[in-house]
Amino acid sequence: MKAQALHGHLDALLLAVLEQGALHGYAIIEALRARSDGSLDLPTGTIYPALRRLERAGHVASTWSTVSGRERRTYQLTDSGRRALAGERAGWREFQLTVGRFLDPESPPTPS
Repeated sequence: MKAQALHGHLDALLLAVLEQGALHGYAIIEALRARSDGSLDLPTGTIYPALRRLERAGHVASTWSTVSGRERRTYQLTDSGRRALAGERAGWREFQLTVGRFLDPESPPTPS
């Protein structure tokens, strides 16, 4: 799946991954790949700018640490990020329900 297909949803996916706990950047990429069974194999050039944007918005906080002599930036969800994730999930459910009325053949038509 290409990054462009995720336009408007990447922030929510990153927040959802961080809901499980703090992770460094590469571990976030791996979590996206694992949870999507390999469908989301996004480059660092997509993930890191989004993480910086989420940090500027106050949804994510980061700290630097050294692991095996290598510096890593670890990201964690803030309270603001948890609220933003709840809003993203509500918006996703509404979007899915509305679009499903058109694209899901099992979805009953809405009365006029």
